[in-house]
Amino acid sequence: MTQLPLDLDDAVSRVKRGDISAFRLIVDATSERLVRLSSRMMGDQTEGEDIVQEAYVKAYEALTNDRFDGRSSIATWLYRVVANGCIDAMRSRARRPKAVDVHENAVVAPSTVDARLALEELDGWLNELPPEQRAALVLQAVEGLSSREIGEILDLTEGAVEQRLVRARAALRERRSAS
Repeated sequence: MTQLPLDLDDAVSRVKRGDISAFRLIVDATSERLVRLSSRMMGDQTEGEDIVQEAYVKAYEALTNDRFDGRSSIATWLYRVVANGCIDAMRSRARRPKAVDVHENAVVAPSTVDARLALEELDGWLNELPPEQRAALVLQAVEGLSSREIGEILDLTEGAVEQRLVRARAALRERRSAS
């Protein structure tokens, strides 16, 4: 995982000792990356922010109740909580009838109509991927994480990550050539 600008281990220790204000340091250091990840995975800024907020609630409860064991860094663990929250939300979304256009709250508002249409088409293609493939692809392509880091976040072997990436890219290539 790339290094974050402050010592999050110290902030984790402080939260565990009861320093509630130290949790703000964790949020400040990780929120931009986590919201970007969840917004891309969900295809919607508001949904992404909601998932990150839920992840922070879980993280705070885990830290204050001594359920965070520190086997991975707090940043990696938060990525995992957010990615799993997105996967769960995408699965839940797939089971519900589609009520609204998921593009009305698009994450990026390009200035040209062509660029906006291309982004909407790409987002539609990503939505067609199984949640686990989409998670791996977004973590790699958007967040720039390695297969090892993605494996830590998604609790997979590097080989399983590579397999999901190959399948996701093949599905996107097939979709692109069909268009």
